Amino acid sequence: PSFEEDVININVGGLRRRLSSSALSKFPDTRLGRLLSCDSEESILQLCDDYDVSAREFYFDRNPGFFLYVLHFYQTGKLHVMEELCVFSFCQEIEYWGINEFFLDSCCSYRYHERKLESRHHNWDEESEVSSVDTSPDEISDINHDLLRYSTLRCGNVRKRLWLTMENPGYSIPSKLFSFVSISVVLVSIATMCIHSMPEYQEVDENGNVLDEPILHKLEYFCISWFTFEVSSRLLLSPNPRKFFTHPLNLIDIVSVLPFYFTLLVDVTMGSDSELGNLGKVVQVFRLMRIFRVLKLARHSTGLRSLGATLKHSYREVGILLLYLAVGVSVFSGVAYTAEKEEDVGFDTIPACWWWGTVSMTTVGYGDVVPVTVAGKLAASGCILGGILVVALPITIIFNKFSHFYRKQKALE
Repeated sequence: PSFEEDVININVGGLRRRLSSSALSKFPDTRLGRLLSCDSEESILQLCDDYDVSAREFYFDRNPGFFLYVLHFYQTGKLHVMEELCVFSFCQEIEYWGINEFFLDSCCSYRYHERKLESRHHNWDEESEVSSVDTSPDEISDINHDLLRYSTLRCGNVRKRLWLTMENPGYSIPSKLFSFVSISVVLVSIATMCIHSMPEYQEVDENGNVLDEPILHKLEYFCISWFTFEVSSRLLLSPNPRKFFTHPLNLIDIVSVLPFYFTLLVDVTMGSDSELGNLGKVVQVFRLMRIFRVLKLARHSTGLRSLGATLKHSYREVGILLLYLAVGVSVFSGVAYTAEKEEDVGFDTIPACWWWGTVSMTTVGYGDVVPVTVAGKLAASGCILGGILVVALPITIIFNKFSHFYRKQKALE
């Protein structure tokens, strides 16, 4: 039927309103305006959810609260949006009704678009926190899945309790005591290594070789015995031995004991370091690797684990930081070389200036190489100021990620 001189009834989620066909015809591109040109049942049902021809009522399964704004638009020709409305829901609703944002009145248009931009910036900030986080199964579900493995193992309940005692410091009082002992042994091992480097605690044999002080030597063996017991126990009690060797904390435990056994094997089979030549230097490097035992504290420290997760998942931001530093060092090193090459103050070549550029860009400033000309000092000033800006740029994103992973670790505990 023709709607040219009649009114039609609109039912939106139970809200009934009457609209004149003349008001709808002013906006023929909207959903209700296109109803006037429908000439078949199929075309009507493409625009509404149901209809009653005899009552001239068209039903729409939409939010009736938003339709009041649509109704006001057909009456006045202008759109208005209230402050409490969600701008994205409002945008989707007017898009359904075929109304363009162009019809927003000037009193609401600026604030509407400003709120959309604020929401987009907020979403970008949230996404940036995990922009380089690899997708992985939920940790809690992963832990529960590992615990279920014990039901199929021999003495599974006992093994599960022992494993939780060694893995989770908050599991029970024995687990707290075990964590305390483990931390104490790590600290004793580090202290032993530091004391051994002091001349007054070193003994020299008749060949001039440095020997370990007996008490420190015994403490070292005790610490290694504890570390060996710890890593072997975790391996035997682990619900998934294959997964054991892929966990970073377990790899740290293994690395903390391997250098000792390697150097012990070399000493027993091939003699002292002085007789080994280049191999002796390799042995010395392995002995220095004992310093990595300090990383064992990460097993008992939420902050250190969060820091490791932050560095692991911030490779994009760290890569950008290194790129900025590399560009800055290259540019300012070239400028400093041009200004200072005639002064014989350490800026003899551009590669020699890279050290100065790195120290200046990172605002460390050792002062071992200093420009003396006015142009060189201006270049140094630009290098320092540029370094401050470059280093500060990704810090906020990295800090947000650290906060995210710290909260995550605390929740898991």
